[in-house]
Amino acid sequence: TILGNNDEWTIAMILQQNRPLNSQNVADALQKFSLKKTAVQKGLDALADSGQISFKEYGKQKIYLARQDQFDIPNGEELEEMKKANSKLQEELAEQKKITSEVESEIKGLQSNLTLDEIRSKEARLQSEVQEMEEKLKKLQSGVILVKPEDKKIIEETFSEKTNQWRKRKRMFKELWDNITENSPKDQKEFKEELGLEYDEDVDVNFQPYSEMLASLNKRRKVSR
Repeated sequence: TILGNNDEWTIAMILQQNRPLNSQNVADALQKFSLKKTAVQKGLDALADSGQISFKEYGKQKIYLARQDQFDIPNGEELEEMKKANSKLQEELAEQKKITSEVESEIKGLQSNLTLDEIRSKEARLQSEVQEMEEKLKKLQSGVILVKPEDKKIIEETFSEKTNQWRKRKRMFKELWDNITENSPKDQKEFKEELGLEYDEDVDVNFQPYSEMLASLNKRRKVSR
């Protein structure tokens, strides 16, 4: 034939796949043999003319397939046995996948565990932190002041200033808002959302605790004077 020694490969491929193929499919599969599509087409036609394979024409395209009389067609009983065997293989495959998944999970768990050196390093770091906190606790229990008086004063003054500004701005906004919405037909909640305004409460902030802290601070200042 035109394909020469490659006829056997062509026939073997068609028999193995046992499905309709065109010349392009066969050429792609035999590409490793450096065969051109034209040569493959001529070879397929030659094999079909000699009766070694079958073909059907669909317009200008030819579809080639293995002669079905070369295959042993299983009967109903054999098909049933094949189905049972396939079902058993599927169960075994599922079981193997499950075992593989469990092993992979166990490997990941082992990989996530700390090594002995890492455990020792973490233990040393934690012991250092505990010792540092114990020293701070001893200083507090002995009455040692950990914050310098000048630093404390700056913190208290800053807190007092910011809290007073907060209270003042809340009052100013309320007065302004009341004037704007007094005669407005719009729903205040919808109007607020339309303007993109947020109250402290909308962002989970409560002014009251800060106000009480400021009152306590002012009271303590008066007593210390």
